[in-house]
Amino acid sequence: MIQVINRAIDIIEYVANNPKEPKLMGHIADDLNLNTATCANIIKTLVDRGFLKKADKEKGYLLGDNFTEIASGSFGYKQLLDRAEPELLLAQQTLQENCLIAVLKENKRIILKHLIANQLVQATTADEKNAYDASTGRLLVAMLPDKELAQYIKRFGLPDKSIWPEASSRAQLLEQIAIIKKQGYVLIEDSVQVIGIGTPIYQNGKVVAGFSIYMPAFRFNHEVKELMIKTALEAARNISIE
Repeated sequence: MIQVINRAIDIIEYVANNPKEPKLMGHIADDLNLNTATCANIIKTLVDRGFLKKADKEKGYLLGDNFTEIASGSFGYKQLLDRAEPELLLAQQTLQENCLIAVLKENKRIILKHLIANQLVQATTADEKNAYDASTGRLLVAMLPDKELAQYIKRFGLPDKSIWPEASSRAQLLEQIAIIKKQGYVLIEDSVQVIGIGTPIYQNGKVVAGFSIYMPAFRFNHEVKELMIKTALEAARNISIE
């Protein structure tokens, strides 16, 4: 079994050595001194698992999409992101503002998919951000099961007062979390620069990601707020799988 794993890794490294050039199975077998049938079986398994793929226009094999997903941090979210694509586009067209899909990893809000609107003045956000300092981050922390939430607070501590002043004590944080759970979204509108909303994406009854729309504060008003909440909730609901 260990030998098969080593051979699979050898094949992946061989293909990755020049990732844009498709590698023929015969060349892989010859250069790695592998039996042709053994090489074919390993390649078939790697293709089935998404770690290799057949080249579109030429014969041969390239690295599969799973490597791209692993590098970007989106591994395991392909189906979710496929469902999210039309919802991101619709939300962007509705509000003409930036939209994203994000997950919680450790104490960071990580963006998996980002759609930028065509606006002269843009709001910006980092690909990785302290979860307490982002609408989707706060949402994903709030939606953790009670035991996981307690572990999260124990491990990463409370929000800094400069980031989330209403939640700088444990009692305040739990109060804010209760509010988030009750209303079903997070809207950060106290910023002088960027306004953002986070809504929950469910899979099998568990929140697995967040949908967000964000914009410069000067374009935000009551009418936009209502449309923003409605659009973000509908998008997250359409992406979710109950």
